[in-house]
Amino acid sequence: MSDRTAAVTRETAETEIEVTLAIDGDGEHEVDTGVGFFDHMLAALAKHGLFDLTVRCDGDLEIDEHHTVEDVAIVLGRAFDEALGDKRGIRRYADRRVPLDEAVAAVVVDVSGRPHFEWTGEFSQDRVGEFTSDMARHFAYSVAMNADLTLHAEVERGRNAHHEVEALFKALARTLDDATRLDERRSDTPSTKGDL
Repeated sequence: MSDRTAAVTRETAETEIEVTLAIDGDGEHEVDTGVGFFDHMLAALAKHGLFDLTVRCDGDLEIDEHHTVEDVAIVLGRAFDEALGDKRGIRRYADRRVPLDEAVAAVVVDVSGRPHFEWTGEFSQDRVGEFTSDMARHFAYSVAMNADLTLHAEVERGRNAHHEVEALFKALARTLDDATRLDERRSDTPSTKGDL
């Protein structure tokens, strides 16, 4: 198996970010973005996707968490794209529904090389701690655009935004794990075009 890892950095006037990613990991993670709930969600993404992940972000949190969450998603998406390389042998498609108590979220993904995002659903509360709930939707969008994924995400139901956001991150984790997993029957790129 090839080494499906990446290390990506990004520095702007708003954030400085370092991300390392190993797709074929054990769920080990070290995350520090300065936003506690976001750190919790990134840890869940790593743990439930079995990705080894480090994220360090120094962002303009004196303004709000938007730039931090968006820019981490951009860098993480780029890391997935880089780590997957030519995507030879991957399963490509996956979908998962994940419950967390009363909440259910669903994610469908195609590692297509064509970035596209669709969203359905609402969050029950505007904020979870210092994290704006809608930033979970924006995180998924930004990952999809930068990892060249077609990604459909939905919060189907819930009464607690913490549960809804966490179910979404866990569904994203499980779906990305499934779609990026190597299929022992395949050695080519899973496309009739021969390229993704």
